[in-house]
Amino acid sequence: MSPEPRSYYGHAVIKTPVWSWEVPCYFFAGGLAGASAGLAYLAGLRGNEELARRAWGVSMAGIAVSPALLISDLGRPMRFANMLRMFKVTSPMSVGSWILSGSGATTTVAAVHAWTGVFPRLARVARPAAAVLGLPLSTYTAALLANTAVPVWHAGRKGLPFVFAAGAAVNAGAASVLVTPPPQARPARRLALGAALLKQLMRLTEEREVGGLGEVYLHGSAHRYRSISRACLAAGAGLLLARGGRSQSAARLAGALLLGSELSSRWSVFHAGLQSTVDPKYVVGPQRDAIDRGKRRGGSRTRARVAAGDPALGSPATTLSG
Repeated sequence: MSPEPRSYYGHAVIKTPVWSWEVPCYFFAGGLAGASAGLAYLAGLRGNEELARRAWGVSMAGIAVSPALLISDLGRPMRFANMLRMFKVTSPMSVGSWILSGSGATTTVAAVHAWTGVFPRLARVARPAAAVLGLPLSTYTAALLANTAVPVWHAGRKGLPFVFAAGAAVNAGAASVLVTPPPQARPARRLALGAALLKQLMRLTEEREVGGLGEVYLHGSAHRYRSISRACLAAGAGLLLARGGRSQSAARLAGALLLGSELSSRWSVFHAGLQSTVDPKYVVGPQRDAIDRGKRRGGSRTRARVAAGDPALGSPATTLSG
C-alpha cells in the first residue's frame, strides 16, 4: 500500500457496520443447515438411513435458529417479513431471504418425514429441493459481505464464497459425526476432513486476493478468533483422523472442536471487516495503489499527470478537453 494514507483529520472514511453478534452466528448456523441438507440427501441416496436421519435433524436445527438470529438482529419480526415483499436478483439480502425461506420449508418437511415417516409424497420433492437450496444458503452470506464497501470483505469477493462453502461442509460433517454412531458416520468423517483441507487451500487463495488488507487478521479480535479457529481445527481434525472411527467419545470431542473452529472462523471474518473500516489506510491505501497502477481512475491525479506532460496520457489539450 501507499505509505501513510490519510483521511480528514484521521476520521474513518466509511461507517462501521452496526451488525451485532447475531450476524456471525447466523453465518455459522445457515452454513451448517445448508451443507447438512446436502449431506443428508446424499446419505439417503446411498442407503445410509441412520446418517441421513440425523443429518436432516441437524439441518432442521440450523434452519430453525437462523431466522431467529436474523430477526433478533433486525429488532422486529416485520422487518424480516418485509424483505420477502419483493425479489430483487441484484440484492444478496433479498435473494438470501428467499433462499432461507425456501430452504426452511423444504428442510422441515424432509426432516419431519425422516423422523416420523409422515408426508412421504411431499418429502420426495422436499429432499432434493432442500439439498439444492443448501448450496446457495451456505454461500450467499459471503456474497452479502462482499457486496458492501467494507475493504477486506470486498477485496475477498472472489475467494470468500469458496471459504464459506468449505467451512459449511466442515460444519455439516462435524455435526453429523457428533450425533451419529461411528459405523454410520464414516461419510461424515470423510466430508469433515476433506472439507477442512479444502478450506485451508481456499483460505490461502483468499489471502493472496486481499493482499495487504490481510494484515487486519494479524491483530485485534480478528487475530484472536483466527488463532482459536486454527487450533481447534488442527486438534479436531487430528483426533477425528486418529480415533474418530473407533471411539464415540473421541468422535464427539472432535466434532465439537471442528464446530468451534468454524464458529471462531466466522467471528474472525466478522471482526476483520469491522477493523478494516476503522483505520483509513485500509480504505484509502488500496484505492491510491489502484490509481498509481493505472487500474482505477483518479480525477485530480490524472489531471496533474496530464498537465505535467505524461506521455502515457497523451497531450494536455486533447486529454483535458475530453
